Amino acid sequence: MIEFQNVTYNHQKDVGVNNLSFTIPENDFAFLIGPTGSGKTTLMRLIYFDLLPQSGFVKTGNFSSHKLKKRKIPFARREIGMVFQNYQLLEDRNVYNNIALPLHVLGYPTKEITERVEECIDLVKLEGKEKLKPSQLSGGEQQRASLARAIVKDPSVLLADEPTGNLDPVSAFELVKLLQEIHETGTTILMASHNYSLIKGRGYRILELQNGHLRGNG
Repeated sequence: MIEFQNVTYNHQKDVGVNNLSFTIPENDFAFLIGPTGSGKTTLMRLIYFDLLPQSGFVKTGNFSSHKLKKRKIPFARREIGMVFQNYQLLEDRNVYNNIALPLHVLGYPTKEITERVEECIDLVKLEGKEKLKPSQLSGGEQQRASLARAIVKDPSVLLADEPTGNLDPVSAFELVKLLQEIHETGTTILMASHNYSLIKGRGYRILELQNGHLRGNG
């Protein structure tokens, strides 16, 4: 579950968020829309505890910002997967090792790492590309590798911040379809986008941000 209660975070120059209150229930799928600079990335960073509210509180899963000590933030992030617009894959590692990285950091045994990574590679349809470097993949393939890396630790919450922003329409459609399949396994998903035409008519909840304020059915 994701919960915001009267959350405000203001940057010195960029748009932040102002007095936001909403809840995304466990196992829900919601879209976050709004133009560039509307506060979507700030909202995502608050959910991920990359930022902490200046007022109010954010709850993600079993962790709440108003009780969260700095040393506990890495534990909170174990339950959160993150997909970025710019992939953020490591160019000095192949696809397999990029996906496996979070599990190595968390100290998983080698056998389980292999099983989890292979399962995720199958899910995102990157079979046969395990040994390729990110620069050898198309944009859509890089984003699917990024998605596999985000879900390999089996997070309860998956955040996707403009994941289709650099993709062609076909690759964007395929990525949203993959997110739907992941949601069906019980993962709570929030996807930020400024492409309303891509997400309309899918039957999922839509939250709209404008200048840091939430509109619609928050």
